[in-house]
Amino acid sequence: MAVLMGTKDGAAYIGEQLESLASQSWPRVDLWVSDDGSSDATTAIVETWRSRWNKGSLTLLQGPGRGFAANFRSMIIDPRIDADCYAFCDQDDVWEADRLESAIRWMEGEDMETPLLFCSRTATISQAGAPVGHSPLFRRPPSFRNALVQSIAGGNTMLFNRAARDLLAKASARTEFVSHDWWAYLIVTAAGGKVRYEPRPLVRYRQHPANLVGANVSWRARFSRLGRLFKGQFATWTDSNLRGLAVNRDLIARDAALCLRLFIRARKGNVFRRFSLLGKSGVYRQTFMGTLGLYVAFLWRRI
Repeated sequence: MAVLMGTKDGAAYIGEQLESLASQSWPRVDLWVSDDGSSDATTAIVETWRSRWNKGSLTLLQGPGRGFAANFRSMIIDPRIDADCYAFCDQDDVWEADRLESAIRWMEGEDMETPLLFCSRTATISQAGAPVGHSPLFRRPPSFRNALVQSIAGGNTMLFNRAARDLLAKASARTEFVSHDWWAYLIVTAAGGKVRYEPRPLVRYRQHPANLVGANVSWRARFSRLGRLFKGQFATWTDSNLRGLAVNRDLIARDAALCLRLFIRARKGNVFRRFSLLGKSGVYRQTFMGTLGLYVAFLWRRI
């Protein structure tokens, strides 16, 4: 089991996260920490954990210095990191004790030759660790048709098997991406892999001003995301995802490729053609209002 942690200036919270990793019920955890240029005590704290880490190995890497997505990409494609299962990890969260074991037990009941991706809901906490709320509970099945227009879980909740890692490494070596979690969801489902969304929160996600991506737990946050949708930011992200998929055509399963072609065509032409092709593609967001917003965004060419 390899845990891939991306860090930068995380000294304030990383100690608590490392404690939660050390308390995992899964016995063997090789921890890989890629630091992306911290100017605080982050790397010193990690170094002090070397002698205390009794669950496996602890390796500190130098990140590429180009942001969180590039930092996680560097670990995805790093051939030195070899394990049966892999998990993404943020520096400032707190993991429930069975976070790894819950995912691995699910995978043990599946075909390990199939790319498998486990993700979950999160519980949100304040800077001080007090409960704040939960991420939305999604009930529709994970799929490529959903992944094209929505990232349903944070990378901090994701665990994937060797087949999924090999797939991600091949795809990620060819292209950069906006966010490692959305990219993982896209690639695994595009290739016909299986995704498990766990409704029980297994990660406590810390909300603070330095967070790169905020939690979607309040109506204010949701309206903020809606605002970004209509400003065209999601269209920019979608463009990036589609470019990444284009250079990985050979990895995409036939059903996903058909959906993808319809979705791409739906972004062009007059409004009636867009709506018709969007409907035929079968893409959806997890809630009725989200799907309604998707159609409105298509009307205004904002996705």
